[in-house]
Amino acid sequence: MISGHEGDAPLPVSDVFFAMLRRDVRVARRELPFFLLRTTMQPLLLMVVFGYLLPKMGMVAKGYTATLLPGVVSLSLALSAVQSVSLPMVAQFGFSKEIEDRLLAPIPSHLVALELVTAGTLQGLLAGLFVLPVGRLIMGAIPGLGFSNAVQVFSVMLLGAATFSALGLLIGCAINPQQIGLMFSSIIGPMIFFGCMYYPWKGLDTVPVMKYAVLVNPLVYVAEGMRATLTPGVPHMDLTAISLALLTLLLLFWWLGLRAFMKRAVT
Repeated sequence: MISGHEGDAPLPVSDVFFAMLRRDVRVARRELPFFLLRTTMQPLLLMVVFGYLLPKMGMVAKGYTATLLPGVVSLSLALSAVQSVSLPMVAQFGFSKEIEDRLLAPIPSHLVALELVTAGTLQGLLAGLFVLPVGRLIMGAIPGLGFSNAVQVFSVMLLGAATFSALGLLIGCAINPQQIGLMFSSIIGPMIFFGCMYYPWKGLDTVPVMKYAVLVNPLVYVAEGMRATLTPGVPHMDLTAISLALLTLLLLFWWLGLRAFMKRAVT
């Protein structure tokens, strides 16, 4: 319980937390078309080119769509979650100073950070759930695609979105507004190309050094998790190992991100 003004009834922390979350959800809902355009345009264009045009031209095998769709869904989910937290954080700690309004709320500062990560997770889930059916429409019939593991599909998406949302908190607190371009050139770019989005992780058996080097990339586990649940006929990592890796990364990013957030909040 958090006390309000003198003479007022104490405000439950949960009420304040969910009020902040509802505010962020309401803002995101008003900007939904722009949000989807910003976060799903690149994944959808990838599916049009690599999942529709190139198979039609005979440049890639038609079965490649079974590898591509889970990867593109994971990319959309990851980009949305990380950007939904990191970009506003850079602005709020920078020129807008909006973070000061959040920190003045009658709620512990670490719960302010948790609310930001929760909102980012929801936006990541939304982007992934939007791209999945649209991708199926763009690419047509996809070999081995099934939704019998719907609970596992959603679980991987939820864990992946939370992991990248926590990463967004860390990035948003660590990067200054003048360095925002650095995030895309030195972090997001390599993460995409070496995140096993275009190819399964087991396909790197021919390049053992790269196969193990990419394991530091959280996108690998989301992409492989989506393949394990959406198109299990495509070679993929063990789902238990994927879940443990994502949970470990989630806790690590949250711990590091919270430390960075608390440090910036008191300065």
